[in-house]
Amino acid sequence: MSQGFSWNRRQLIALPVAMALGRSAWADSPGVGEREVLLGQFAALSGPAAQLGLRLQAGMKAWFQHVNAAGGVAGRAIRLVARDDGYEPERALAAAKGLIQEDRVFALVGSVGTPTTLAAVPAINEAGIPLVGMFTGAQALREPFNRNLFHVRASYFDETERIVQHLTTLGVKKIGVFYQNDSYGQAGLTGVRNALQRRKMEPVGLGTVERNSVDVSKALDSLLKAQPEAIVQISAYKSCAAFIKAARAKGYGGQFFNVSFVGSKALADELGDAGAGVVVSQVVPFPFQPAMPVVRDYQAHMVAAGDKEFDFSSMEGYLIARVVTDGLKRAGKNLTRESFVAGLESMREVDIGGFKVSFTPQNHEGSKYTDLTIIARGGKFMH
Repeated sequence: MSQGFSWNRRQLIALPVAMALGRSAWADSPGVGEREVLLGQFAALSGPAAQLGLRLQAGMKAWFQHVNAAGGVAGRAIRLVARDDGYEPERALAAAKGLIQEDRVFALVGSVGTPTTLAAVPAINEAGIPLVGMFTGAQALREPFNRNLFHVRASYFDETERIVQHLTTLGVKKIGVFYQNDSYGQAGLTGVRNALQRRKMEPVGLGTVERNSVDVSKALDSLLKAQPEAIVQISAYKSCAAFIKAARAKGYGGQFFNVSFVGSKALADELGDAGAGVVVSQVVPFPFQPAMPVVRDYQAHMVAAGDKEFDFSSMEGYLIARVVTDGLKRAGKNLTRESFVAGLESMREVDIGGFKVSFTPQNHEGSKYTDLTIIARGGKFMH
């Protein structure tokens, strides 16, 4: 040994232990480095629901770009990687596993859809990885409580209550439901039924469509026979648009109502001139007018990211990213999944430019915000 140092056996054995104790906890956290934190998204980036996943992603990236330009969070840039699930449950599970096991992401963000997110939950629970901001309001993802799941949007029960309240206030008594034949459609149908039953009413007619299909002929026949004054739609934008166009072609003059998952811009684009008068419930602020501070920020950051197409889906992605960033800040420099979850759970009535989010260790439903908007001529939205 060199002169001046005399290491004994006990000191040599103790050295690795001391090094391990001095090591930061984040060093063992997947997706966390000295200068970067890696997030993962599994979502529909192709197929009939692609616009939902792509626009959700655009909003998240706009905010993360802004954060990274300012130095990131605790010196770490936020990087987002994504895997396409095509809005199919089996692919969603594979995509989630790939993000967790192969990409080794720190947390998941911005999944799209009820059946797809439900399919991924076993992998999420097994890994103990947080998922923040699902583009779904299904109760099956809220009950029973799951500590790994954080909801930034109101539920389908909240949205359908708002729709039914509006319709019954106008004196509408005959309400039909067109719904997708899966867990998403069933969640929305249950919401409508619950809202109607509170008013001692029932749907006058039902019609179903398969996921990723636009074959609406049987649903159309079934619902038109019931002669509803209004039809609530719980499906994806292509099937909803196909149904509306076919119903109008057969002379149906009632009003259509959709929940937010339909994808407002996608539905308006798909409908064209046939969209005038269609109502869509929303779970985020109106993105076209900078009346709220968060909308002004959203518009500025979207433009800075080279995207001038404002819409509800990217607005939701933007809010998800804002919530994720707040959770990362609260977790501190020594970032672990546990400290991130604890950081999110410490958010009490956090005001994000007029949009309030609140989590507790017992409640991960962050928002109850709902609104009603209507498609005007030219595909523009009013509220």
